[in-house]
Amino acid sequence: MAPVSRTASDDASVAAVQAALGASADGVVRAPGRVNLIGDHTDYAQGFVLPMAIDRSCLVALRRAATRRVRARSLELPGDVDVAADGSDDARTVEPRWGGFVAGAVQAITERGGRVPGLDLVVSSTVPAGSGLSSSSALSVALTMALGGTAGLELGANDVARAALDAEIRATGVPGGLMDQLTSVHGVADHALLIDCRTLAIEPIPLPHELAVLVVHSGVPRTLAGSAYAERRAATERAAARLGIASLRDANLRDVEDDPLARHVVTENARVLAFAAALRARDIEALGPLLLASHASLRDDFAVSTPELDLLVDAFVAAGALGARLTGAGFGGCVVGLAMGRDAPRVLDRTVERYRDTSGREPSAFVVRAVEGAGTMQP
Repeated sequence: MAPVSRTASDDASVAAVQAALGASADGVVRAPGRVNLIGDHTDYAQGFVLPMAIDRSCLVALRRAATRRVRARSLELPGDVDVAADGSDDARTVEPRWGGFVAGAVQAITERGGRVPGLDLVVSSTVPAGSGLSSSSALSVALTMALGGTAGLELGANDVARAALDAEIRATGVPGGLMDQLTSVHGVADHALLIDCRTLAIEPIPLPHELAVLVVHSGVPRTLAGSAYAERRAATERAAARLGIASLRDANLRDVEDDPLARHVVTENARVLAFAAALRARDIEALGPLLLASHASLRDDFAVSTPELDLLVDAFVAAGALGARLTGAGFGGCVVGLAMGRDAPRVLDRTVERYRDTSGREPSAFVVRAVEGAGTMQP
């Protein structure tokens, strides 16, 4: 991977992970989180999604060690990780639990023919955990790139994404789709990515400069391993099997009108394509209604929203946002909203105030911008 540009925030994070190593790092890898503008629970059905890489990232600094162990510590999470460099440790049993991602990445690299050397790693992330902004995928991509680069593997961008997904599944047991990893790897500054999850074709689509992307965390953490995510995925696969098709990507609305879960997938694919077309045409007025329709479908048909997420969407609308929806798999986490840039501070402040007053929870809010994808950074 080519070196990536860096911001003042990146500079501070790089300095922190280097200092934690106690000596000069041999390398630093940065992988961004993502926000999905529209298109949830469509990726594993070979459908369409429209995410963007965001200016919240995971960094992994590394230094070679004279052992056959991979040792890691996090600047934010407790516990030290120590796993075998040959991939023999079971990622599901490693403690602390975040160490499962380290073990999973080692296994993903070694099973692809890489020989991981002894390494000391320091990890730091500004992607909020349990938020639906892909903190786990950012960690998996950064680890996979860092380990693959030292193991003598020549991995293309999609290979990195697949290996990172492999590592994440090993660590969590959750059979996720490939959207998060592809977005972290392929991000383009100031663009969203229209991803065809069947062909993996990616079209960067410019975001109007006058548009602001707002994210508010509901204060309810999202844990896929403890959610009904796997059940929803299995249900969509059963629906495709009943229809005799490879995936719900190939279904039409008539096929699924009596099956709410399948109906969401079909209608969400259509909304993603309509949203992308509106961005290309700079038809900003069309975007908000599509976001609200997406949230309604995720709430009513796919049943992955929560009362808090519904309140947040209502608060966004009342504050003057163009539209809003839950982002990610649901069951907690974040809502993404759109506003005109000049209105963004007011919309965000009013959304947070209204949500706090109605829910009794303390949200966290920020404006995000689209950034380039993962890569190495000069230490």
